Amino acid sequence: MSTIDQQFVEYIVKTLVNNPDKVEIARDIDEKGVLLSLTVDPEDIGRVIGRKGATAQSIRTLLRALGTKNDARYNLKIVNNDEYIPQPRSDTPVEHTEAAKDYAEEEAAEVVETKPVEEETPEVVENKSELAEKTRQELADLDDLDI
Repeated sequence: MSTIDQQFVEYIVKTLVNNPDKVEIARDIDEKGVLLSLTVDPEDIGRVIGRKGATAQSIRTLLRALGTKNDARYNLKIVNNDEYIPQPRSDTPVEHTEAAKDYAEEEAAEVVETKPVEEETPEVVENKSELAEKTRQELADLDDLDI
C-alpha cells in the first residue's frame, strides 16, 4: 500500500515519462524525515530531472508543500540506473543523422586558425573571512527553516 506522498510523486512523474509502468518509488523514514527514492526507466531520467534540474527541483518544491500540510519533512532522491546506453532517437530518420555527420566532417575540414582566448583574472575579494562567515550564517539560517 503506497502512502499519499508516494502516490503524489508517482502521479506527477508518470505524466512526465514515456514508460510510466517502470516508475518505482521507495519510502524510507529516519530522523531527518521521509526520503522518497524515485527510480525510472533510464531513457526517462532526463525528463524527470529536466534542464539544469528544473523539473526535479519543481517536484521537490511540490513535495515540500505537501510536507508543510502533513507536518513532515520530505526529500526526493532520483536513482540513476547506470545500465543506460544512449540510442539514436527513433523519431529521427537515419538520413538526417547521416547528413549531420557529413556536415560535421565538412565543417571540421574548414577549421581556420584562431587566436587563443585571453584568460580573465578572477576578481579579488577583500575580507574573505567576512564573506565566508556571512555565507556560513546564511546557510545556517536556511537549515533552521522548517519547510
